Amino acid sequence: MNTLGKAIIVAAGLLTGSLTYAAGNAAAGEAKAAVCGGCHGMDGNSVAADFPKLAGQNEKYLVKQMLDIQGDENGPRRPVPVMAAMVKNLSQQDIEDMAAFYAAQTSTPGTAKEELVELGERLYRAGNRETGVAACTACHAPNGAGNAAAGFPRLSGQHPKYLEKQLTEYRNGTRNNDGDGRIMRDVARFLSDEEIRAVSSYASGLY
Repeated sequence: MNTLGKAIIVAAGLLTGSLTYAAGNAAAGEAKAAVCGGCHGMDGNSVAADFPKLAGQNEKYLVKQMLDIQGDENGPRRPVPVMAAMVKNLSQQDIEDMAAFYAAQTSTPGTAKEELVELGERLYRAGNRETGVAACTACHAPNGAGNAAAGFPRLSGQHPKYLEKQLTEYRNGTRNNDGDGRIMRDVARFLSDEEIRAVSSYASGLY
């Protein structure tokens, strides 16, 4: 089965699965997230491209990432040293409240580089059949909003530099918290550096 087929099957499974959690309280989350403002911006719109925008991000995705960074007795499932101390002592409710707060914020728009739009759009909407790269729309939606129910992240408005870093880490296997389905690792391993730059730029500019 090709990568696109796997992505669709895994997405369907997540949509009908039991990935549920208690509803977060956005008002409580605002106070709890205040300490995060130095890197991510007080409303989740970071100004530094090294730090991801959290505003408007899908709540389920944010919960998963914070829990993966926090980890368990076996260590983090997504090692992010700069975040480790920030999430270490957070409770499940803290995480859900913070995720609810950020999900309720409005992301500032991104801008795609004109010279990268043609390649980026082709990859995002059609993939690359020759190399087995699946289209991004299957999981991240035509407008880059992601899939909140399945926990697939919003890409539109995100810093292209941050998206490039994540795709490169998936390709190298240094980020592997995309689950047993390996959706992102299987997609990214066939992307060239040029393709990563182009699709990251294009996704950032979607709305």
